[in-house]
Order: sequence, then C-alpha cells, then structure tokens
Amino acid sequence: MTLLPRPTGRPLTAFQLPRQLHCAALFLLLASTTALHAVSVHGTVTDPLGYPIANATVALIQNGEVLISWRSGPDGGYTLVSSESGRFYVLASGVSFRQLASQSFYAGKFDAVEQNVVLEPEWVRESIVVTATGTPQPEAQVSGSVTELNATDFANRADLVDPLRQVPGLNVVQTGQIGGETSLFIRGGSSTANRVVMDGVPMEDIGGRFDFSNVATSGVQDVEVYRGPNTVLYGSDAAAGVVALTTPQGSTQFPSLLYEGDAGSFGTYRNQAQLAGMKRKLDYYGGFSSLNTHNAMPNDGYHDDTGVANLGWSWSAKTEIRITARNSDSATGIPSANGGYSFNGLANDGKQLDQDSYGTGTINHMFRDNWNATVRYGLIRKREESEQWFPAGNPIAGNYYGNDVTVLGANGYSTSGQALMNYGPSFGAIYPYSLALASNRDNLYAQTSYQHGPHLGVIAGFRYENERGLEGEPVYAYREGLERTNYDYQAQLGGEFKSRFFYTAAGGVEKNQLFGTVGTPRGGASWYLVRPGKGAFHGTRLNVNFARGYQEPTLDQQFGSLYSFLQANGGQATIAQYGIAPIGAELSRTYTGGIEQSLFNERVVARVTYFHNEFGNQIEPVPASVVPQLLPNLSAAQQQQLEAFLNNNYAYELDLNSMSYRAQGVESELEYGLGKNIFVRGGYTYLDSIVQHSFSSDGIGECSATGTPGPCTNPNYPGIPIGNYAPLVGARPFRQPPHIGFTSVIYTGKRWSGVVDGVYASRSDDSTFLGGDDVNGNNTLLLPNRNLDYSYTKIDLGATYQLKPWMGVYTQLDNLTSNQHIGPIGYPSLPFNFRTGARFTLSLGKKQ
Repeated sequence: MTLLPRPTGRPLTAFQLPRQLHCAALFLLLASTTALHAVSVHGTVTDPLGYPIANATVALIQNGEVLISWRSGPDGGYTLVSSESGRFYVLASGVSFRQLASQSFYAGKFDAVEQNVVLEPEWVRESIVVTATGTPQPEAQVSGSVTELNATDFANRADLVDPLRQVPGLNVVQTGQIGGETSLFIRGGSSTANRVVMDGVPMEDIGGRFDFSNVATSGVQDVEVYRGPNTVLYGSDAAAGVVALTTPQGSTQFPSLLYEGDAGSFGTYRNQAQLAGMKRKLDYYGGFSSLNTHNAMPNDGYHDDTGVANLGWSWSAKTEIRITARNSDSATGIPSANGGYSFNGLANDGKQLDQDSYGTGTINHMFRDNWNATVRYGLIRKREESEQWFPAGNPIAGNYYGNDVTVLGANGYSTSGQALMNYGPSFGAIYPYSLALASNRDNLYAQTSYQHGPHLGVIAGFRYENERGLEGEPVYAYREGLERTNYDYQAQLGGEFKSRFFYTAAGGVEKNQLFGTVGTPRGGASWYLVRPGKGAFHGTRLNVNFARGYQEPTLDQQFGSLYSFLQANGGQATIAQYGIAPIGAELSRTYTGGIEQSLFNERVVARVTYFHNEFGNQIEPVPASVVPQLLPNLSAAQQQQLEAFLNNNYAYELDLNSMSYRAQGVESELEYGLGKNIFVRGGYTYLDSIVQHSFSSDGIGECSATGTPGPCTNPNYPGIPIGNYAPLVGARPFRQPPHIGFTSVIYTGKRWSGVVDGVYASRSDDSTFLGGDDVNGNNTLLLPNRNLDYSYTKIDLGATYQLKPWMGVYTQLDNLTSNQHIGPIGYPSLPFNFRTGARFTLSLGKKQ
C-alpha cells in the first residue's frame, strides 16, 4: 500500500486532504444528513421458492419516475434510500424473470419499510396467493391446489361464469341463460359446499348457497380458487373449496378513468366506468357497471347494476385502514317453472329480484417486519324476492299444465306429456304470489401472524359471526326467521427447509349455535426433489394434503327440517323407525397427492393431482308427496290435505341428513409460455363419484304414486329405479360429469390481444324432477337418471385492438358452435351471441 505524502510540522486541514478523500468525506456527510430525513425501503429479492436472486435490478418508483435504483446483493438483499415521502412502489427484474411491480405503499420521512419481492419465471405464471395459508405466499410454496384468474382471464367478460370454467376440478352449471342461477361444484362437492369471499368476508347466503350469475367482473381485480376443504381458515361452508375475490386498489398518482361500453345480440348492452388513483396517504377506487339483455327465451330479460368502492388510508408506514363496499341490484325473468322451460313449452310470467350488499372495514398493523396483525369487520345484506302474477299454463282439473311436449334425454330415453306448472285456486294457491328471503351476516375476524425465521411461521385467529335469516310468503301470512351466533378459533404452523420442503399444519374449532362444536384439522407438505431451473426436466415437486371440513344448513333446510316437522306432528314412531335426527352439519374429508414437473427451462409446467373425498351427513330432500305417508296416524283425507298445504306453501320437500357419497379422481393441468406473447393453458379432470347412502333408496321413497317404499319408477320404463329428487345408492350425484376439460390460448401484442377459451364436459346424471307431475299425478315424465344431461363443447373468442394509447375496440363472441345443451336437461342454453364496443382510458390532470 502506498501512502500519500503530506507536509510535516503542522496538522492537516480539510482543504489539505487529497481530493479523493475530500470527495468521499463530503458524500458520506451528505448521505448521513439525508438519511436523517429519508425513507428507507429494504427487503430481499427471491425466486418463488424463496431462493435469493443476486444482481437483480430494483428501483424505487414515485409518480411514475425512478427515484433510485440498485442491484441486490449475493443474499438477494437490497436497500433504497430517498429523501422523498408519500406513495411508492418497487419495480424489480432479473435474468430469466419477468419484471414485477409491488403493490403501492406509503412511507413518510424517518420510515423504514420492508418490501420483499418474489420474482416470477419469465414464461409461466407463479402468483402470490392467500387462500391456502391466510397470508400472502408464492404459489410454488403451497401444497394445496390453487388457481388464480386475473384481469386477462376475464377481459371483455361481463360476469365470472365462463372464466370460472377455466379452472381444473370445477364444474359450472347455469340453469338457463344470462342471469340464470349458476352453481359451482368443486371436485365432486355439493354446490353449497363452497365459501365465497370478497376481500376476506363471506358472500354466500347462510348455509353456502351462492349464485355466480350476478357477480359482474366490474370491481374484481383477481379471483383465487382453492380446491379442497379449508374451514380451518374460512369457517363453515368451506367444505369443498374457497373462491376468493379481490377488489382493485388505486395505483396511479393521477386519477385514472376507464370507460367501456358495448352492445350486441339479443338486445344486450353494457356500460362500465372505473375511477382510481392515489394521493399521499390515500388510495381510492370506484366502479360502476350496468348490463341489460333480453336473452333468447320469452319472459327471460335480465339486468344487473353493480357499484364497487375501495378506500385505503395509510395511517403510517406500519398501519393501514381500508374500507370496501360492493352492491349488486339484479332482476331476471323466471320462465322456467317446476322444471326447465323445455319441460313445459310455456314461460311463467314472473321475475326474481336480488339485492346483494357487502362491506368490509380492515385495520392492518405491522408490529415488526416479521409480526403482523389484522382486524376485519364484514357486513353482508342479501335480499331476494320471487314474484309470480298469475298461474301460467293450460287449466286441467283445477291446476295449470304446460303444453304437450316431448323430452329426449342424452341417454336415449324420451317422454311426452304435459307437466304441472302451477297449482290452481281450488288447491289453495293464491295469486299474485311472492316469496321473500333475507340473509344477513355480521362478521368480526382477528388474525395475527409471526414469522420466526424461515422454518416456522405461526398464524392464530378468531372469528365471531352473527347470522340472521328470514323467509316470508305474504299471501299465506307466513313469516319465519332465525338467528345463529357462531364462534371459531384457528391456529396454523408453516415453514420451509432449504427452499425445498414446505409444510403447513393447522386446526380449527367452531361452536355453531345450530349443531354444536366441530373440529377440523388440516395439513400439507410440498417437497422439491429437483429445483426448477435450466434443463429439459429440471423442476420436480411432490404434494400431499389432508383436510376435514363442515358446512352449516341453509335457511330452507333448517326451516324445512323433517325431524322438526315430524316431532311437532306426532311422527315420533317414524323418527325412531328410520333414525331421523335433527338437521345438522354436513361433513367432508379429503386426501390429495400430486406431482408437478417443470419442462424446457420452465417454459412448461405440468401438474397431476389425485384426490379422494368423502362427503358424509349430506342433507337430502324428501318430497312433500311422501311426507304424509310418514304420519300413519292421519287419515287418507288428512294426508291429502297435508300434501296440498305443503305444496301451496312452496314446501316441495322437507330435509334431513341422510346422504353420503365418495368422490375421487384425477385433476391435471398444463401451462406453456410460447414466446413472450402467447400463453397456453389446458386442463382435464376425471371424477368418479358414487352415492353410498340415500334415504331415497332405502327410506320410505320419493314417489307417492308408487305407494311402496324405495325409489320411483316410470310405468313406461318398468324395472328401472329412478331418483326423483336425489340420486340413488350406487349412482352418481346429479350434475357432476365424470369428464371435464378446458383450454385457453392468450395472445398479447403491442396492438392486438385476444383470448380463445374452450370448455368440454361429458354426459352427467340428473333428473327431470317431475315425479307425480303428469296430468294424472303419475311418474310418466320421469326419465332414468344415468347420463340424462348432454355432453357439450363451448368455444368463446375475445379480441381487443388498441387504436390509440387511450382508446381500444373489442369484441366478445360466445358459444361459437351455438350449443343448446350447456346447461342441465330442460334448460336451453343461450345460442351464439356477441358484444362489440370501445374502451377509453384517461389520466385526469396529466398531459396526454
């Protein structure tokens, strides 16, 4: 080392320092002075498995400008310091990883903020998901099956019905056309066994019933679908899966306005406007959409108005307060009565009105970088009213029947005749008729999470929920309500070892006011035999999971408890004979195991998962026509009066926990990044379901016309047992096809972008539900259950062309093959239809 010469005999002054040392000292002085009044953003850049990425480019962005950029160190760590304060976001990129922007955050002077960045592979999707563990975690570290849909997947779409078909393991069933009730079946679970949440708060009716048809894409940033029970984190109703919707947040410094409007076939038109932005501690988003259509069936018009708001306030860099709200007002015609429109050849003259309101208030606080707490209040107010002004149909013997029609099932069996549409006044029916339902929830949830190094993370939570339900029929002076107060507690452990092995172990306990205390364990592990990287077969992962779940009854099921009815009407002997119990929780249990393989330098990811589900204590309906037989103390005349009373009060069945079935299968998915502009997804699910116990098979039966216990029969097809309201032992559950597939091709260019979606389903078991409904009160309109619903293929095409940076035009072409059998038997699907419109984007207050 060479020493610089200096004069001797007197001390050095600052001006006598060598020039290089002088500059260095001045820089350190300025840096230290700035640091006293600066924000410091630090964190680690990792790949999806948590392995640090060295030499990644990291930049701190404010108002669209780069304040400072740096590169991550050998351990992936970085620190960015700026004298500015306000709203920021971090932009990061690395070799073979796509550029990623973090969520915006607030930081004031003197604040030190941690922003860890997980970079995604350049070619395939590796999202950050929440539904599996309750805290944000890379999908690559999650052993459960989670699929995320983002704005690209539902671009140009008006609702979420068709995008949800692009998720493996899901069967989406819409009874009718746009606005027709839409149910979701996950891996063989029932349509009410799914928890649906918006910003962490439940959206479904009490007991799990949820109609996806009136969920507009407006105000939805992304959708996560978790397949498997997760009642540990989400409580009752998450017995088969979780669907989580997230509201967008403002992310631009200037107010950004988005408007799009389109029109199309069948009198369809749609308008949508969204305004979002942020200013210092505040971020805001507001959206409104309106959809109107006539549909292709008579008396089947539909409209929906949806409004959404999201306001966030950063009290400090550590504490954020957020309020979200969503309201949907919809109305649809109900041409289908007592079965599908095709069973009658006539449309009922009525409508259904829905008003669904959701609200959340959340406080999130970071005690330290590794310790976080969240408190959330949720409000749900749902109103539903069905109205029918007169009894449509042909008057026959005091009731009203449809036209003489022929119905052909996919299994080759057919039937002809007139089906009962409406009861007449002589049977006690009163018109105009209305049915009102209300489902209200207030939900308080508290959660804390603590990360003790990479090997152990702890989450603990508590939920209080107050549920209030109401059902009323004014013309019969009927009004019944209920209230449930439920508590549940949950705890979860999770961590990783050497960025190869990831585990989760959790447990929950709920005390439900209706059915008592239920406990649910859940556990899973993910092990990378070979880490993803360069190479044809580099990246192999094994997954295993186990979980139990439960589901509470719906309002109708609790109000219509067969046990309660028999207990109140002298049916104690029947209760003892058939072992009928009070209405209670439905239970589920699942085991899964799978393998994931990355191929060709992570351009392709293939996943295969085996699942084995048991659904026990399931609630099953017993038709009103059978209920009088369960009260042998009544005379024949009294039994007939009782049946008429139940039907006239729309109590077509009473319910009990009597069904169990197994659902196992294989779920597969393939993702392929074909260059930087084309992304391909495909999936196939094989489902093998079988009913193990059913009251319809071994109880009193379903059909009073037979007069004997056991299942129904059609005199035109003697010797073939038929389940009218529920499947029989040894058969498949209704509306769950054994084969389902999907494909999606997404192209994104400078001006053109487009999506081609296809969905495919095999035949499935079902019923016409017309036992005892022909003109003679017999079962000639029933058809054998096996393969009654048609297989189908549905292909959709959406395209957008960007004329200007602020203007684009788009079109959405749905059901290109004009398939009429996408829904269940009796419900004609909407044929080929289209919408075409324009989209405008404007930054207010910014020069264009």
